[in-house]
Amino acid sequence: MFKNFLLAVALLALPASLSAGEVTLGEDGLHKPEWLQDTFLDMREDLAEANEMGLRMAIIIEQRGCIYCTRMHNEVFPIPEIDAIITDNYYFVQINMFGDLEVTDFDGEVLSERDIVKKWAVFFTPTTLFMPEEMPDESTSAAQAAVSVMPGAFGRHMTTNMLNWVLLRGYDTDEHFQKYHARMFETQRNQ
Repeated sequence: MFKNFLLAVALLALPASLSAGEVTLGEDGLHKPEWLQDTFLDMREDLAEANEMGLRMAIIIEQRGCIYCTRMHNEVFPIPEIDAIITDNYYFVQINMFGDLEVTDFDGEVLSERDIVKKWAVFFTPTTLFMPEEMPDESTSAAQAAVSVMPGAFGRHMTTNMLNWVLLRGYDTDEHFQKYHARMFETQRNQ
């Protein structure tokens, strides 16, 4: 009986971040999934590393206390299919919307996280910028070069379809993402 009591107390003492489906929070208050890359925030170097690893680079912008970020990290990203797509195919770099770390943009400009987010005109979190494999030229910023932007929190199918559409280079085709999503969702709904 005493062992059961100690076990119950130990389980109650576990931090909330270790609950099923929840991702650890960093000191900055942002979620830190295992697939997130820890970099020096030089976007040019990050893109080169992503390419060397055969991965697609994505920049996710979040903020402390963002309920939509929490939803994505606790309910959507852990879905096995989505987690596998990200882990196997993407190089995610995280930017804190109100952070002070220095970020070097693709055009060489060095700004704090908060200032680069303003430069990129990102107003909502989470926002994910999907980057091309190669930058068009040295004067292009991340916001200008992004092949697609996912502005906000979305559910399972929209997220899966956006991740796959970028991998399939749907942005280079005549099929707009919304048409691709509608076509794919019809199949997903029937499964």
